[in-house]
Amino acid sequence: MNEKLESKVVLVTGASSGIGRATALALSKAGALVAAAGRRTENLQQLVKEARGEILAVELDVTDRESAQRAVSTTVEHFGRLDALVNNAGLMLAGMVVGANTDEWVRMVETNLLGSMFMADAALPHLIEAQGTLIQVSSTSGRFASAGAAVYSATKFGITAFAEAVRQEVTGRGVRVVVVEPGFVETELTTHTTDPVMRDAADQIGQSMRTLQPENIADAIVFALTQPEHVSINELLVRPTDQVH
Repeated sequence: MNEKLESKVVLVTGASSGIGRATALALSKAGALVAAAGRRTENLQQLVKEARGEILAVELDVTDRESAQRAVSTTVEHFGRLDALVNNAGLMLAGMVVGANTDEWVRMVETNLLGSMFMADAALPHLIEAQGTLIQVSSTSGRFASAGAAVYSATKFGITAFAEAVRQEVTGRGVRVVVVEPGFVETELTTHTTDPVMRDAADQIGQSMRTLQPENIADAIVFALTQPEHVSINELLVRPTDQVH
């Protein structure tokens, strides 16, 4: 239990697996009231069973503006307020630009970038009222672009730029904006890639280092949320010790 999080209401997107799932569990353990949102409702129900505290499962497709609005309104109706949004939902479809399947570009932009924007738009009025916190989960790919991840990097660079602009808008109203940039984390993210060459490359990178676990990023998010109200951790870059870039 953490006194700073006790009874705080936090909505976590992409909570059906990986970083989102670990974050929902860590926040619940710390005493927060958590709305765990995602598309795979069966996974969310399992998460509810495993939690130590109260977790509300919320079906969400971040690419759908109405779904984003519903997820926020459902959270507020159930818990009475919203103190923080952890904007975590995303996917990575790695591949070269030359000869690309551009439908995959659309999916990444709609999910990673527009989806996080839709969620921020829905949540910000409540976060302003609560003088709460907006956490945007980006990536080291939001700092360092690389061949094979051009569009994924573009979405993550976009998240960082959007977050900084939002921060400048709302910091005077007591809202903290945090960008969390994980390095290589052992999640299902790399399995989204349809290009077998890129999947093999990701597997080799993962095997070459002691990768982060989702719980490591969850701990960083809890750290950011539990700072004193006058302290805003605007960026957290978390990489495996073995990761060079």
